[in-house]
Amino acid sequence: MDWYSTVFEVIDMRSFSNLWFWIVLAVVWSSASHWVLGVPFDMVARARRQGGQAEKDLEDLVRINTNRLIFIAEEAGLWITAIGSAMLTALMVLGFVYEIEMAQALFLLSFPMTLVGLLSLFSSRRIQGGEGAGEALWRRLRIHRTIVQFIGMLSIFCTALWGMFQNMSAHILH
Repeated sequence: MDWYSTVFEVIDMRSFSNLWFWIVLAVVWSSASHWVLGVPFDMVARARRQGGQAEKDLEDLVRINTNRLIFIAEEAGLWITAIGSAMLTALMVLGFVYEIEMAQALFLLSFPMTLVGLLSLFSSRRIQGGEGAGEALWRRLRIHRTIVQFIGMLSIFCTALWGMFQNMSAHILH
């Protein structure tokens, strides 16, 4: 027996039975939960504990990131929305109508991250609207992170259910 066929027989290269897909899924949601509006969440905790320069650094970094996000949304928001919607629609149709497993996996990764992007824009606007300092900023960042974690848990749960269904269906058919 050929070495390559042995490897590909032992390691199923379909998306949902591939270990690398699940590693990517974990890394994506771990990163999304840790980096709140481009700021590491440990920086938020340190600013709240220490105050002073740590708090000023946090406020400056959040201000820079929210200004950047809002600028991008105002300048290219329509194009990003159009291209993103087209790509999500294409992935959804390829994945769930034509049953291409890679498209299903990419859709289940990208659709929830689109929701996180919209949440980031919403939070950025709230921060610029008066929640950009002190307790109001910490509260907004904590709420943002909690919602991202909820979206992540729901996404991982749905992806795991769909992945198990796909894997069981593949084994039953073969």
